[in-house]
Amino acid sequence: MEFSLLGREVTADCADDLAHSHWLDVSQAQDAQATTNVLAGQSWDWLIVDHYALDIRWERALRGTPLRIMVIDDLADRQHDCDMLLDQNFYVDMQTRYTGKVPSHCKLLLGPRYALLRDEFRKLREKIKPRTGMVNRILVFFGGVDADNYTGLAIKVLAELNVKGLHVDVVIGAQHPCLGEIKAACVVYGFICHVQTNKMAELMAAADLTIGAGGSATWERCCLGLPALVFCTADNQRKQLADAAREGLLYSPDINVDLYRAMQMHVCALIENANLRELISRKSMQVINGRGVFRVMASLGVCEIVIRIARPDDSEKLFQWRNHPSIREVSRNTNEINWQDHQNWFGTVLANSERVLLIGLRSESPIGVVRFDKHDDEAEISIYVVPDNASSGTGQSLLQSAEQWLATNHPEILKICAHVLGANERSQRLFSGAGYQIESTYYSKRLH
Repeated sequence: MEFSLLGREVTADCADDLAHSHWLDVSQAQDAQATTNVLAGQSWDWLIVDHYALDIRWERALRGTPLRIMVIDDLADRQHDCDMLLDQNFYVDMQTRYTGKVPSHCKLLLGPRYALLRDEFRKLREKIKPRTGMVNRILVFFGGVDADNYTGLAIKVLAELNVKGLHVDVVIGAQHPCLGEIKAACVVYGFICHVQTNKMAELMAAADLTIGAGGSATWERCCLGLPALVFCTADNQRKQLADAAREGLLYSPDINVDLYRAMQMHVCALIENANLRELISRKSMQVINGRGVFRVMASLGVCEIVIRIARPDDSEKLFQWRNHPSIREVSRNTNEINWQDHQNWFGTVLANSERVLLIGLRSESPIGVVRFDKHDDEAEISIYVVPDNASSGTGQSLLQSAEQWLATNHPEILKICAHVLGANERSQRLFSGAGYQIESTYYSKRLH
């Protein structure tokens, strides 16, 4: 990965009409020109921009430099000229927030299912069940800066609860304005203070309840099913937290009394209400599974799946997968296949130059099977994900990788068709989401 720093002097000529224009220090035109200079002479597939002070004017100035533009936003307060937009936050109106603010062709990646979480959260999630039972361990984390020292207030509240056997982890950044005071208080009360830790996922996984702020930590907690008492510490968190609380993803009360009393009251209420904590834990784990990065990568055309041609020694594995109930129920032939019939079919497919049987691999382990039956300049596709590997986003990545393999190795194929059973809603979503157009019960897509 290569980083380029845009060299420029801060100027007074940076007046603009966006709420965060002052964050840029220069005008959008100046910044666009500096960016163009850095990109010159190189080939790019995507330009990804994440800045509240940039809008359609900056993006239009960069058109033609990369092939496509992706915008990361969560304010929905300005116009964009982009091919894809990512907003990983939850809002009740998220399907309409960008109406009229992006081009009609723009692909929208909306909601926490696209949350960009580090991979350790996804891996730990696989070992975690929804929280039930008593609260034995509480995590306090209000972000790396916490300028108003909500952390100190939470320490005081938990210390005065005087719950026997309660373990408290306190996480702060190295630049916290009250670093010394917090470390000293943790020593006095027997809490564990973690400064600039790289163990956040492990701490969240170990906790039964957390007290904190909004922001990206919201989706980290949800991924791990950690019930959270969340306080709004910035104006841009207010709507996000209200909508997420309404959906049951966290507990974020309105503060009608002083903050200390409110925190004390609601911490006690959550500790005593195991049913509410379990509901929050289950709901949040349903909404976020930690595979947002894979979904975004697939949308960008960056796949972690490797495709190879099937070999004779794959026969037994395909036999087992094809006869799995989850595969048979969405197949044209739902009957169980006997071994000899499978062997005959498998040998015929490998010997037929008009049929291509492919295996998709992730980290050298098979995750799916794709077959293309060629007819002139078209190919019919059959695809399934290996049973027990059907994590969200795998089918999309497998399909995209197989399309790329076909386009590279058989450029004469201009169109792919898929026959989908009417009851197979998952496959319908897969092909529709990949750009296929429905033609009766067929889905199709032009490659060239």
